[in-house]
Amino acid sequence: MDGDDQFSYAVAAYRELRATVAVPPLLLVGVGYGASYMKPANKRMRDYTPTAMTGEPGTGAADGYLRFLQDTLWPELARRYPLSQDTRGIAGHSLGSLLALHALFQPTPFFNRALVSSPSIWFDGCSILRLAAKLRGHQATLTARAFLSVGELDTPSMTGDLTLLEQQLAARPFAQLELTVRRFPDLDHYNVLPAAFGEGMKTLFG
Repeated sequence: MDGDDQFSYAVAAYRELRATVAVPPLLLVGVGYGASYMKPANKRMRDYTPTAMTGEPGTGAADGYLRFLQDTLWPELARRYPLSQDTRGIAGHSLGSLLALHALFQPTPFFNRALVSSPSIWFDGCSILRLAAKLRGHQATLTARAFLSVGELDTPSMTGDLTLLEQQLAARPFAQLELTVRRFPDLDHYNVLPAAFGEGMKTLFG
């Protein structure tokens, strides 16, 4: 996600991993809007948020965005490239990783690898935690692999909310959900991307 601003970090991390054959060949796709953060054409606040937040008009369109990724983008990629149908990943940072969490917490996740960097769990009163709990109430198994991370110098809200998610998943775990949580020392919300993307890809695909 946020391909306009963050794709270069993912590519650099991938090239380092490939240099040591730490991961197999992967197809990386940066999904964006042709517009950076805060530009009118950038719709991340609409597309990456799973619920409509009071005071933030136009939010809560994540379900529709996931349908676009699954039903429009992925078939087009499969037409162009030889893709595995067994291993599909989604990655994001901050608000983009809120979408990655929402993609993960589906009854049968289309994306069964989720790289989640500094997730914006705070959004709409931590609604993603409620959505995860609702899913757990309906099913006990979630066949997926997730890498959750945050810089230790990020805000107390970001680090604390990730702890809440980790505790929730530990208290009522999903069978077959392989979960890795990393907290990167000396890194904050803005300089954690290279470490998060590198460790995340290695963990999920290595």
